[in-house]
Amino acid sequence: MTNSLKKKEEVQLANGGVKQSTWSKAFSCKAVWEEKDEFLDVIYWFRQIIAVILGVIWGVAPLKGFLGIAIFCIINAGVLYLYFSSFQQIDEEEYGGTWELTKEGFMTSFALFLVVWIIFYTALHYE
Repeated sequence: MTNSLKKKEEVQLANGGVKQSTWSKAFSCKAVWEEKDEFLDVIYWFRQIIAVILGVIWGVAPLKGFLGIAIFCIINAGVLYLYFSSFQQIDEEEYGGTWELTKEGFMTSFALFLVVWIIFYTALHYE
């Protein structure tokens, strides 16, 4: 952590302010993000959570093929788009545009989704 950030936190805490955790900001509507990377980390980890949940659902409900992949991509991108544009209402241009936020962490979540999907599908439906 940089010295300026530590001093900023100390001043804020000295003035009676309470430092809000990243996860509490993530679930707060229109939160103020001091650091760009902090918000991008939230986007990244939300994608991973969505990937695991959808991978389990797709594996349990024996969904196969391109349809499963396409629905995952639409849900993953759509949920995160709604999160940062409607719930957080951030300025997308500050983060490089809508496309940059939409693709943040997408490939790793896609890989995680495939692994979870394959494991659950194989465990439950393999003959």
